[in-house]
Amino acid sequence: MVVEARELLNILPHRYPFLLVDRVLEFKKAERLVALKNVTFNEPFFQGHFPGNPVMPGVLIIEALAQAGGLLLMEEFTPEERSNFLMLFGSIEKARFKRPVTPGDALIMEVQLLSFRRGVCKIQGVARVGNEIAAEATIVSVIKEKTKLSI
Repeated sequence: MVVEARELLNILPHRYPFLLVDRVLEFKKAERLVALKNVTFNEPFFQGHFPGNPVMPGVLIIEALAQAGGLLLMEEFTPEERSNFLMLFGSIEKARFKRPVTPGDALIMEVQLLSFRRGVCKIQGVARVGNEIAAEATIVSVIKEKTKLSI
């Protein structure tokens, strides 16, 4: 199953410049998802990170993995249900950064669902460029109803 960018907008609440998934390449319901982020020189974060030596911030690689995890999990809900919920970080565990991600890289993100109980989901994510691991982490997300969020 390949999901293109336009379809992603129906699943994730993120929008440019914060939507960090371009396409879903593989999907196995409630188990695993593989997604692609084409990293281009035009990304807004490269203006300041770092001028003359652009490197994708590690926190955004983790965010991209979390968005891929959100795609995996949100497929469990109807479009109407999805519109009432947000997935928020609960924790980021065992994050490791092993290779810089730079303009021109195709960032492949693979996420596996480890558990999902009572609105708390745990995924294992690995981001690769080619055959090299760029980053990996275990991400815990919490699903919250939008009406119960206090600002």
